[in-house]
Amino acid sequence: MLHLSRFTSLALAIALVIGAPLAFAAEPAPSAPAATAATTKAPLPLDELRTFAEVMDRIKAAYVEPVDDKTLLENAIKGMLSNLDPHSAYLGPDDFAELQESTSGEFGGLGIEVGSEDGFIKVVSPIDDTPASKAGIQAGDFIVKINGQPTRGQSMTEAVDKMRGKIGQKITLTLVRDGGTPFDVTLTRAVIQVKSVKSQLLESGYGYIRITQFQVKTGEEVAKALAKLRKDNGKKLNGLVLDLRNNPGGVLQAAVEVVDHFITKGLIVYTKGRIANSELRFSATGNDLSEAVPLVVLINGGSASASEIVAGALQDQKRGVVMGTTSFGKGSVQTVLPLNNDRALKITTALYFTPNGRSIQAQGIVPDIEVRKAKITNEQDGEYFKEADLQGHLGNGNGGADKPSGAGAKAKPMPQDDDYQLAQALSLLKGLNITSGR
Repeated sequence: MLHLSRFTSLALAIALVIGAPLAFAAEPAPSAPAATAATTKAPLPLDELRTFAEVMDRIKAAYVEPVDDKTLLENAIKGMLSNLDPHSAYLGPDDFAELQESTSGEFGGLGIEVGSEDGFIKVVSPIDDTPASKAGIQAGDFIVKINGQPTRGQSMTEAVDKMRGKIGQKITLTLVRDGGTPFDVTLTRAVIQVKSVKSQLLESGYGYIRITQFQVKTGEEVAKALAKLRKDNGKKLNGLVLDLRNNPGGVLQAAVEVVDHFITKGLIVYTKGRIANSELRFSATGNDLSEAVPLVVLINGGSASASEIVAGALQDQKRGVVMGTTSFGKGSVQTVLPLNNDRALKITTALYFTPNGRSIQAQGIVPDIEVRKAKITNEQDGEYFKEADLQGHLGNGNGGADKPSGAGAKAKPMPQDDDYQLAQALSLLKGLNITSGR
């Protein structure tokens, strides 16, 4: 199973901003009266309904195998939803139950966020520390076969259903990367325990927080990470990197809480749709826990929805420098409407906008400084003979210790050593620290 969903069950009626085509974020769903009032009743399209009934009769009478009414009607509903946009869908009992459970951050599957493009299933991003990421699956890979069966023309829901299965079972995906030759990757389904927030000091004075996805407790976890970084550093930080790369999104409220930890006032995000209940505004509460330290936000093409809300808000509020490559461009809100038979409709009801009124939909967040992914090749510096190596050299007039060649201790490996984008973010923070006189 893919990471199909993550959201809270708020009276089993919740609205979702999806972080990638199949990853969701919560906000209140419109009530039935409000939804009804927003739509003008039109006369039933009798000719089309007659055609629908005739098609059902013809299929039941002539199809090569018997098909019952329930199957035909459910397939018709699925088709009705799937043809609206890539994110609207009909959720059967299993899908709906799974959707309600997944905000805990634990689920069974492969750890892949997927979307669709040109009729193919496309990897939006692998989730850290999952079978998919460990197998080397990358954002942008196309899944062309699942256990030897072609995926072209399948809906995302159908493809996800095929990739589901019991924990411990193996599954083979056929992938195409950058238009190259198809290759197979065999993975073992596992319980995916996603760690939403990771943090550490990159070096003295400079902190690093990575958010892998936005879960219900992500805002709380970021607050704890900020406090721990301050404690580990022993004093106020000189700068911070917020890493949202390959973060497919998640709970909208969590994204709002994260931004709230970095700004003191102002709008964070707002949504606009056809019905009144879909128009919401979220603003800062003044609970800035970051102490206004210089901030660099890293994004890339795998950063979607809730990630784009955070990056866009911090960019518009001039709170941090956004660095990396243009984000995914998922800017629509999905509302989950429960039905009376353990099923639900997930339909697109609104778009969200950054504080300056930018719609992210199909465009994404453009970084302030574009830095593409690159490989770092570390070369050994030549061992130069220094003044301190000369016999009888003069001492330092200020009393400093001598520094002969070979005196430097070998540095502990750090994330920025082989991550070019992160290394550039750290360099920018150091420059900002020097010029600001901090």
